[in-house]
Amino acid sequence: MTMRFLFALFLLLPAVLAAQQAKRVCGEHTYYAEASCSLNEAKQAALTGARVQALAKEFGTAISQSIASQESSVNGVETSYFSQLNIHEVNGEWIEDVAEPQYEVSFEEGMIVVKCSVCGLARELTNKAVDFVAEPLRNGTESGFASSDFHDGDDLFLLFKSPVDGYVAVYLVDESRTAYCLLPYASDADGQQAVERDEEYVFFSPKYKTEKGQMVDEYVLNCRNEMEMNRLYVIFSPNPFAKAMDDRLEDGLPRQLGFEEFSRWLGKSRKRDEEMGMRVFNLKIRK
Repeated sequence: MTMRFLFALFLLLPAVLAAQQAKRVCGEHTYYAEASCSLNEAKQAALTGARVQALAKEFGTAISQSIASQESSVNGVETSYFSQLNIHEVNGEWIEDVAEPQYEVSFEEGMIVVKCSVCGLARELTNKAVDFVAEPLRNGTESGFASSDFHDGDDLFLLFKSPVDGYVAVYLVDESRTAYCLLPYASDADGQQAVERDEEYVFFSPKYKTEKGQMVDEYVLNCRNEMEMNRLYVIFSPNPFAKAMDDRLEDGLPRQLGFEEFSRWLGKSRKRDEEMGMRVFNLKIRK
């Protein structure tokens, strides 16, 4: 009995150590937006700034320098332009919020002022997450159609490519805080979408059949108001993982779950798998 108990402790030790790598961090940021900016856009920018501030405070930043040059000729006179850019990159990764972000909204001299405070779990970057290519496409299936600006009735496609074999999932979160599972497709019985290394995929297009032969789901983005903000989550790992527990509540819509349940699933998945990477795209949809 004692031997088995100790053996179980040793098996649990790596999981405990991995969980200890996640730290609670907090940050705040004030975003000043022009009057033409919507309140939702300003809130999203303030939230992003607060998360970056929290990560930078806990894990620090790395500074890389980029110099660009451009030569031109105007009226026979050649000129050269040099620009130098310092890029600050945080050395941490946001895993999940531990509470609802808090916002304070005010107006100053025709500008929307949004102050956001947020706390969450984060970890130091370890370079274990696999870098991959993901681009939302508007009304076309080639990289030239990449866009984050959509209009009501536009088709949504996703260009994806990874340097290693693995698994991918895609979720869309709308302003009602509902998370829709766009990938794996609804007809996929095992809840996993496998991809092969160096293979370029265009998801949501019937031109690109899946290896499993299941029906391809096609998506059109709609907007009830003049403008809405959606968030597209693209999640990839070289390790197998299953999609979140969801339900089909309405015909014609993807399977769905609440944003809180989705956030808990995503946070747990990323804490268990340091190789899991994520891209988040803010999609603007206009009438």
